[in-house]
Amino acid sequence: MAWDTAGTRRRLLDAGARQFAARGFAGTTMDALSRDAGVNKERVYAYFGDKRGLFGAVLADRLGGLLDGAQVEGTGPAAVGAWAGQLFDRYRRTPDLARLLAWESLELDEAASADHRAATCRDRATHLRAALPGLDAARAQHLLLSVVTLVTGWWTLARLGDVVLTAGAGADPDAAADARRAALVAHVEALAGAA
Repeated sequence: MAWDTAGTRRRLLDAGARQFAARGFAGTTMDALSRDAGVNKERVYAYFGDKRGLFGAVLADRLGGLLDGAQVEGTGPAAVGAWAGQLFDRYRRTPDLARLLAWESLELDEAASADHRAATCRDRATHLRAALPGLDAARAQHLLLSVVTLVTGWWTLARLGDVVLTAGAGADPDAAADARRAALVAHVEALAGAA
């Protein structure tokens, strides 16, 4: 039987995403990775060199497309708010993205797949400038970082949300997320208006 190289690599990346999102680099073991992927841990070494190589590959795989497909459509602060809502929805569908972003900053000295991601960020900053005429490149980059930080924070700082948002304590998680999304869009609209 022929070895499914692409399938094995994909299973390792998927298992790595689950394990690293849950436990970070330091908390993830090779045994847990191999069990989750259903392959011998020697495959990690064969495909990625070591656990650090797999961690970098997982981050590049998952975070490289973080902003892909989410476009600022239209002009004005409402368009920027709607874009933040799209990003919020992406995290809601795939909450591991926010956790991987957090672990990347906690565990690495430099961003994974930095060149590709920087190009995507420059493109999104250009879209922000088109949506908000008069916004210069530096302010567009800061606005982009602020929006991504605000959206990511909702998913990575959930326990802080439990403490701060006492009015929604005990609320249905979906209803709480809907309320947070609406507040986030309004905040980003205000931020974009001030920019």
